[in-house]
Amino acid sequence: MTPGGNRAWRVALGADHAGYAAKKELFRELAGLGYKVVDYGTHSVEPCDYPEYALRVSKAVAGGRCDRGILVCGSGLGMEIAANKVRGIRAAAPWSVRTAKLASQHNWSNVLCLPGRFASIPTLKKMAAAWLKTAPERGGRHERRVKKIIKIESKF
Repeated sequence: MTPGGNRAWRVALGADHAGYAAKKELFRELAGLGYKVVDYGTHSVEPCDYPEYALRVSKAVAGGRCDRGILVCGSGLGMEIAANKVRGIRAAAPWSVRTAKLASQHNWSNVLCLPGRFASIPTLKKMAAAWLKTAPERGGRHERRVKKIIKIESKF
């Protein structure tokens, strides 16, 4: 659960109105697992714009204030697109527990984007927990590929 040393990971958490209920449940779950969870909103079911919350969480992760981030919207896709506009972010929108693990292990994702309207709360909790506890695979083809992604990003 720690990126290095003995401190708990800081996890930035954000959602739009479609992901608000799931975000509340994820906050409780992750805090119960020992993560330090920082809530970046939204704080109600009032309609709002997901890019605002994707930016807040992504800036916290890219800026080093949080170790990883989790975003929830209706499909996870809008959050993924918006988060990936922030330099240093590798956001992934998995569709299963297995693909959540692979997003961390193979792609070194640092932001997870979840579908609040297309998965049950228990499934979202399992996806988040699996992603957080799966370490990036260092060395070999996955590291080589991630470094190529980072190189592309540095040019634009």
